[in-house]
Amino acid sequence: MDYVIEMLNIRKEFPGIVANDNITLQLKQGEIHALLGENGAGKSTLMNVLFGLYQPEQGEIRVRGKKVDITNPNIANDLGIGMVHQHFMLVDTFTVTENIILGREPKSGATVDIKKAEKEISDISEKYGLRVDPSAKISDISVGMQQRVEILKTLYRGAEILIFDEPTAVLTPQEIKELIQIMKTLIKEGKSIILITHKLKEIMEVCDNVTVIRKGKGIGTVSVSDTNPNHLASLMVGREVTFKTEKIPASPKEVVLEVRDLQVKDSRNVPVVKGLNLDLKAGEILGIAGVDGNGQSELIEAITGLMKADSGSIKLNGKEILNMKPRKIYEAGVGHIPQDRHKHGLVLDFPIGENIVLQNYYKKPYSNKGILSYKNIYNHARKIIAEFDVRTPSEYTLARSLSGGNQQKAIIGREVDKDPDLLIAAQPTRGLDVGAIEFIHRRLIEQRDNGKAVLLLSFELDEILNVSDRIAVIYEGQIVAIVDPKETTEQELGLLMAGSKGKGTGETSHV
Repeated sequence: MDYVIEMLNIRKEFPGIVANDNITLQLKQGEIHALLGENGAGKSTLMNVLFGLYQPEQGEIRVRGKKVDITNPNIANDLGIGMVHQHFMLVDTFTVTENIILGREPKSGATVDIKKAEKEISDISEKYGLRVDPSAKISDISVGMQQRVEILKTLYRGAEILIFDEPTAVLTPQEIKELIQIMKTLIKEGKSIILITHKLKEIMEVCDNVTVIRKGKGIGTVSVSDTNPNHLASLMVGREVTFKTEKIPASPKEVVLEVRDLQVKDSRNVPVVKGLNLDLKAGEILGIAGVDGNGQSELIEAITGLMKADSGSIKLNGKEILNMKPRKIYEAGVGHIPQDRHKHGLVLDFPIGENIVLQNYYKKPYSNKGILSYKNIYNHARKIIAEFDVRTPSEYTLARSLSGGNQQKAIIGREVDKDPDLLIAAQPTRGLDVGAIEFIHRRLIEQRDNGKAVLLLSFELDEILNVSDRIAVIYEGQIVAIVDPKETTEQELGLLMAGSKGKGTGETSHV
């Protein structure tokens, strides 16, 4: 059998943790090979070894049958290996072209030949269906487009073997479809792909084989044609996983959140929330379904005080909170799991223990007359870490060192622990594996059953249908329909999200 990549018995250790414990992965020419595992299982570490960012303690790597020593990413590039990282490695103020050629600039005499580079990039993007404007600035293009730039960067460097690290974690459903198409085109053109993921639907749709790792150990490799999502899920987490969220019917009580005629403009002064109305009761989960960019992020930021609203009213338990400071809103009884955990959820260079008290550090027992009590802070952090199964070497570990799923569990632990009347969960399972998703869904339903109001924003339609008691469809800054998840389908929701009228569109004002 001809393998283009063989990683044989790779062992990688960090202080106090074995991240990869004798793992073997073999990639055939022209296949898409999934690397599947829970958050923190060691997937990214293994690929960082292949890309030369880490050196293994044991094991060997062969490229096209030849043993190689990949001590840095330049060697990986020279061997035809390119990596599209989960958190993009792009310079915001540079153009698409400047980012792609960085370190490999074509010269004309002493100057960089930008025109030549743009032509080459246009040719590559045409060939692989990666439509991107070479002269656009990174800060002005969407996340999906930025990812295409990362892919182009590897292709420009001549990559034949591409590693995609959780490529769909930050994409909208439409962008995911486009990415899957791009991957199929790359394979047709003779490339080979390793796809790090925990999304079983994508594996079943696009992959040939799957190597599963659990807690740093290789569990085995299976052919996609011989498996199913349930089997893969149990290999990944070591137990049966239920995809259907069990819950008793909701018994909503008094209105907790009341939004009336809300108007919000974005940073360019364009109206994005346009006279929106919404009611949410204690003891229910209201899901917000919509295509990204229809005002849902601005709605959440207006409720939490992260963005100023132009007019309207937002009441919490009957009291006006419109345009109050975020801390005041928080203290009034709002918990917020933000959709961007790095930007709004954590201080990445603080220990995870200190992140757990970010909202309450100025109160007793964590602080007394302005002096922090680290003993009390870390005692409390240990309790949350244990209760929410945050896998971390210790409470003193920097937040940035944790996997995305464990960062998310820490945020959810912090927000749920303060017992808010209204819990806003924006993309709470983005980038998480099935085990962590199941855990988080249970926590949200627990909050509901404890009489709390839960506002769920998600781009995953199966999550919205599975967890919500009612679904509000947002389109162009307004709630256009309220539907019952038991009486609707993904197709109907999809049409409503695209602006089509369907059943359930009657109740738009006081829902």
